[in-house]
Amino acid sequence: MKIQKILDRQGIVHTDPEIMSGVPVFVGTRVPLQTFFDYLEGESGLAEFLQDFPHLKTAALQVLEAIAKAMLVDRERETSADSA
Repeated sequence: MKIQKILDRQGIVHTDPEIMSGVPVFVGTRVPLQTFFDYLEGESGLAEFLQDFPHLKTAALQVLEAIAKAMLVDRERETSADSA
């Protein structure tokens, strides 16, 4: 997954077989990245995640930023490919 590689490189999320059996988690926590995405898909979304995990506010915003940047890069590639 391209997003996970970006998040790993930026030190936001990591995987370690010793922590949560290697599930990607926010650095310094046992909060799985999937939990963040589950909240985003829920009714209250980001607001509820930040209420339940206020210590992850910066990390959550960094995840959203990485996703947005990856989406923009993908869109630019698609547009360039369509133009060629």
